[in-house]
Formats: sequence, structure tokens, C-alpha cells
Amino acid sequence: MSLINQTSHSKASLKSSSRRAETARVYAHPIPIIFPEPTYKFLGLSLTRPLNPHCTALFDPLTRSAWVSNSGDATLLWQRGFFGKGDLSRSEPSWLARQINARQMKGKGLTSEEITAKRRAERKQFKLDRAKAIAAAAAEAETAFNEQGRVIAPGIAPDGTRIIPSAATWKPTSASVLSEQSPLDVAPDEEEEIEPIQDLEHLQLSLQEAFFLVWALDCLTILHPETNTSFTLAEIWNTFQNAHIPSSVPQLNAPSPPRFDNPFLVSYIAYHHYRSLGWVVKSGIKFCVDYLLYKRGPVFQHAEFAIVVIPVYEDPEDQANSPFTLQNAEPFTWSWLSTINRVNSQVQKTLVLSYITIPAQSRVSPTILSSPACFAHYSVREVVLRRFIPARMRD
Repeated sequence: MSLINQTSHSKASLKSSSRRAETARVYAHPIPIIFPEPTYKFLGLSLTRPLNPHCTALFDPLTRSAWVSNSGDATLLWQRGFFGKGDLSRSEPSWLARQINARQMKGKGLTSEEITAKRRAERKQFKLDRAKAIAAAAAEAETAFNEQGRVIAPGIAPDGTRIIPSAATWKPTSASVLSEQSPLDVAPDEEEEIEPIQDLEHLQLSLQEAFFLVWALDCLTILHPETNTSFTLAEIWNTFQNAHIPSSVPQLNAPSPPRFDNPFLVSYIAYHHYRSLGWVVKSGIKFCVDYLLYKRGPVFQHAEFAIVVIPVYEDPEDQANSPFTLQNAEPFTWSWLSTINRVNSQVQKTLVLSYITIPAQSRVSPTILSSPACFAHYSVREVVLRRFIPARMRD
């Protein structure tokens, strides 16, 4: 018996290690640009040029995002830095792979959405089976007491085994799994001609991600939504700021009013700060925060830190005259802070309050806002918050 357990354990560990090795190979590059090993040097300088993919995205003013429609560019941006998310997926653009898996019904190579759906179906079936077993055990105990006048332990068989299933002993049945599958998962008739599936998904980049790829890495081109022509950097700079200006008709590349507290600038300062430090920055709306920080990426481990961006005005007069209502600019309540901290503590994330100091317009000339050179006048301060749990932190 020990030999069998050792063999099965070695096979499982080998399969797990090969899966980790494949994941590390696919997501080996932290940014879209690849710097190959220098093959030739002249006077101590490498003549090898970096490999720049030069992806293309279409700006969408309604959703304040940039859409990458080319599947090759979308896959590249996701696998090299985890930029964006699939508009028909949870994170990784995997809608086409899910449709192919549903059509083939091979049960292999499940995507993250399919794995989550399978686990939820199994968890639901476990709760139903456990409720039925508890009701049956209670009815059996009540019948034995009424008819024979004896008290029996509910849920315990005569041989001492448990009748009520537990999470450790319950196993899903094939019938329960099949009952949870959608009609799209039914295998088509072999004689029926199968039409090719058209990929309807695109990669959706936030404005912060798009500007980081354009300005910091120079590997993305933004197209005008109407003329389909390329934006210049100055036009992108004005367009992304205008996207946050309240207006019935968005002004794309028109010069924006110079404001240091533009919501795009404040949020990009935080995004660029953590990206430049090597973190993978993703949206944290699921956990009531602005950003989540991953050490390597979502496919490797969960996020370690949850970032709340808090803008701080250097001059209170600028806040009083501002046309923007920045989130968290006003003092927040302790109940709000405790709620956010508790939510992230339950999922093993450390809450970080990131204070972005907005420079005063009386000290810095607004003309510097005509280019990204204004980023040098912002500052970032961080406060790490941890929830005190006496039972865990007693030592």
C-alpha cells in the first residue's frame, strides 16, 4: 500500500512541477519588450536591439479604455505583464478557448472560468447532499425514539461510520456535474458540419495601462475611434485627461484645462509608481480598493497588497476651486476604513493607503501640465494598515 501511495504521490508531484514549469515558460517576460542576450559588442556597447512588439489598440471614450482587437496582440500583452482583461472573461482573454472546449467536450485544458464554474457546481451539490443526509438522519432518529423509545446518534451508522458527508470525504458524482452543465456544453452530432468559431472577445486596457504601454514602454499605438488614425503622444495626453472631464460630448484630442488634480493623472501616478517598482498592478474593485499588487502575476499567486489611492491637496484652495470630485479626497470614516481592512484581511491581503500629494498651482506653473514632465512634482507616501487579531498576534 505504501508503494502505491508513493507512486501516486510522485506522479502528482511530477505533473504539478511540469505544469509550473510550463506556466513559468509562457509568462517568462515581465513586460512586452524583450531584451535578448547581446550577441555582438563594439567598443563595449551591445549592438543587439530590443524586440518591440508594437501592438495596436482603439480608444473608446465611452468606457474610458483602449480595446485591443487583434488576438495576437491581446495574448502578447497578457502573457508579458498581464496587461488588461478580456471583456468576455474574468481576467485572461479565454472566451474562444472556452467555446472550443465546450464544443469538443474533452474535459481537458480547462480555463480559469471553467474551473471556477466546476468548483461552484460541486460545492452546490455537496451542500444539497449534506442537507439531504442531515434530514434523513434526523428523521431516522425521531422514528427510532417514537417507535422504540431509544435515542440514537444521528448521522452515525451501526458500524460507527458517518452517514452525513463531510467536505473531506464527499466526492462529486458524474450525474451532478452533468446536471450543472449548460446547453452549450452538449457535444454536437459528428455528422453535423461544424462552423468555425469567430473570436468576439477583445482585450480591454484601462487608460493607466494604455498610457504606461505608450509612454513608458513605447510598445502600443492608440487609434482614433472615428478616423482610425494613430494618436500622437501629445494627443493621447490630452485625450486621456479629457475623458474624465464632465461633458455630454467627449472632446478627444482637444487641449484639456490644466489641472494637477485631473483623475487620470492622480490614478496614473499610483499605477506608474508600483509598476516601475516591479509589481503587477491590477484593478482592485472586487475587494473595494483601487489596485491590487501581484509579485509575479495572477497565474502564480494571489495579490499580496491592496492599494487605496488617497489624493492630498498641497493647497486646500485648489480643492475648493476644483471641478473634479476625487474619490477619497475627503476624510473617510473609521467604519469605512474598518470595513475595507476587514475585507482584505479575510483574503490575506495587506491594506496600503497610498497618499498622492497634488502640487499647488500657486507653486508650480500650470504650463508644465502640457507634458508628462509634470509627474516629477507629485509625491507618493504609503501607510501600511494591518488588522489586529489577538488570537493570532499574541506572540
